[in-house]
Amino acid sequence: MKSKVYFSRKITPENVLELYKMLGKELTGKVAIKVHSGEAGNQNFLRPEFWKPLIDHVGGTVVECNTAYEGSRDTTERHVETMRQHGWSENFDVDIMDGEGPDLVLTIPNGKCIKENYVGKNLSNYDSMLVLSHFKGHPMGGYGGAIKQLSIGVASSYGKKYIHGVGVPEEFWTSDHDSFLESMADAASSVVEFFKGNVVYINVMKNMSVDCDCCSVAEDPCMKDIGILASLDPIAIDQACIDLVYAATDDPGQAHLLERIESRNGVHTIEAAAELGYGSREYELIEVS
Repeated sequence: MKSKVYFSRKITPENVLELYKMLGKELTGKVAIKVHSGEAGNQNFLRPEFWKPLIDHVGGTVVECNTAYEGSRDTTERHVETMRQHGWSENFDVDIMDGEGPDLVLTIPNGKCIKENYVGKNLSNYDSMLVLSHFKGHPMGGYGGAIKQLSIGVASSYGKKYIHGVGVPEEFWTSDHDSFLESMADAASSVVEFFKGNVVYINVMKNMSVDCDCCSVAEDPCMKDIGILASLDPIAIDQACIDLVYAATDDPGQAHLLERIESRNGVHTIEAAAELGYGSREYELIEVS
């Protein structure tokens, strides 16, 4: 059976909530709401006001983990301050999951490249997860979406180096590229397994730059906004976003974003994830107004 992906071209905070409700999935217990806090100086990340109706409805805790590179989020102290400056802590309860203490280690017995995933230890405090992703390009992964949020996003600062280095943190910037993409797919699988599928995914195709929200100096968006997608399948929702970019043949910025995705072999992350079996590249796109 094909995975269902709900899609609306109307991008509003209220419509994000409506698409979430269409999935008919109740996130039970204590809910972790994974966002991208936005690097200081980045102009493209989706602000807390945009997500507020959905987060208020779900009633969970906004979670993040520290970065592995220098910037405004590489220490807990700086990250907490960035969350404050960007309005997250003003609107929601916030948890920097790797803020203190040892990492939680998730095993990946079927991993292609890595067999362990080091995540923020506070992940163990949650029963379910809402993954809120800003779909756009990425300097290393080619694109950023649900799979990246599950992998790099949930990984601790050390865990991010471990994934990038394909199990050798010291090779953070020098590892084999396709193996890094496969390591992201591996890491994401361990988070899906941790929550036993009790996860909902929202991807928003807005402010689509070739750069990630982790860049303090990012290119301005190159493509027109496309829409909101919601699914219970992280692989299907990312594949649908990629397909929607390819379908936007009348957009003058399409070639620029596709060059970023293709030059980094971004689709390989989706291919590797599908081989691991925690979702499908086959989906039914259900367009709603």
